[in-house]
Amino acid sequence: MDESGLTIPSELGRITVAPAAVAQIVGRVAAECYGVVGMSLRTPGPARERMGRLLPKGRPRPRGIVVRDVDRAIALELYVVVADGLNLAEVAGTVRSQVAYEVERLTGLRIASVDVHIQAVRRTA
Repeated sequence: MDESGLTIPSELGRITVAPAAVAQIVGRVAAECYGVVGMSLRTPGPARERMGRLLPKGRPRPRGIVVRDVDRAIALELYVVVADGLNLAEVAGTVRSQVAYEVERLTGLRIASVDVHIQAVRRTA
C-alpha cells in the first residue's frame, strides 16, 4: 500500500485511510490481546537481536506491523512476542480474529488476510 492509503468510493465522494492509521488500530488491538507481551520489529537475524528491539505493549506503534493493499482489501502482517506457557496457536488465532474484526469495524475496509508471526516467547513476572 502506498503512502496515500486505501481509497473507498462512496456516494458523496471518497474516503482514504492512511496505512499509518490502520497500523495504529492494529497495534492497539494486538496489545490488548491475551498473551501478547509486546510487538517485535520485523528484522532478520537471531532472536537475541530481535529481543533487544521489543516494543512496549502499552504503546501501539506502526512498527512490527505491515499494511498492504491486495485487490482492494487490506493484508496485515503482525510481528508479536507472546507470554511463555501459553498455547501459541490459540494466542495467534485470537490476535488474528480480533485484529480482523476491529479493523473492519472501525475502518469499513475489507480484510484480505491477517498473518501473525510469533517472533519470540518471553517469560512475564
